[in-house]
Amino acid sequence: MKLSDVRALVTGGSSGIGFEIARQLKERGGEVVICGRDDAKVAEAAKKIGAQGIRADVSVEADVISLIGKTIEFFPGYNVLINNAGFVSFAPLVDTDLAGMQRLFATNVFGAMVVARESARHFVNQKRGNIINISSSAGVRGFAGGTAYAASKFVVSGMTECWRAELRKHDIRVMQINPSEVQTDFFRSNRSPSDRKLRAEEIAHAALSMLEMDDRGFITELSVWATNPD
Repeated sequence: MKLSDVRALVTGGSSGIGFEIARQLKERGGEVVICGRDDAKVAEAAKKIGAQGIRADVSVEADVISLIGKTIEFFPGYNVLINNAGFVSFAPLVDTDLAGMQRLFATNVFGAMVVARESARHFVNQKRGNIINISSSAGVRGFAGGTAYAASKFVVSGMTECWRAELRKHDIRVMQINPSEVQTDFFRSNRSPSDRKLRAEEIAHAALSMLEMDDRGFITELSVWATNPD
């Protein structure tokens, strides 16, 4: 598709990977709605790039239903979901807290599902659309301390395959990006920045490249790794 024809919703779009995808889409002529849980942060990010900003918590079903309704009001031709909202939490199995894991799943899994469900209903009706799920290399291979986070991303991978099987007949492309370690705010709060590790820019480049392919084809899944992070 032409990026100037994009009418997108980017969840978790006020910072990090989501913000950069939204920024690059706007730069290439697309129209964008971003959402996040912090009203002031969403408003500031939206103003910075000329997007529409909506406060919404994807773990709350009523928020999501309202979010998709408002997105369609802004852009009746809404045609791209960047399903990006999520957060990370690491702990050994013996220290993994059930309530904490349930909170993480409420956003990373159930939130992703409800946003996709409401978007897919619109896409099916208009017989076209695109869903890009931002997963993680953690959803391809587990690691020590990753019980909650890796499990959530493995579920996203499974849901992506199910949605793809269901929605292809409606000319809806369902795609997934698996970034390895990206220097987001969470990364910078725990480790020193590096000139070698991935930035949000690389993940945004991957997302735009997937969308830009002619609609007759699509890239089902794309993993992005730093060339030489050490």
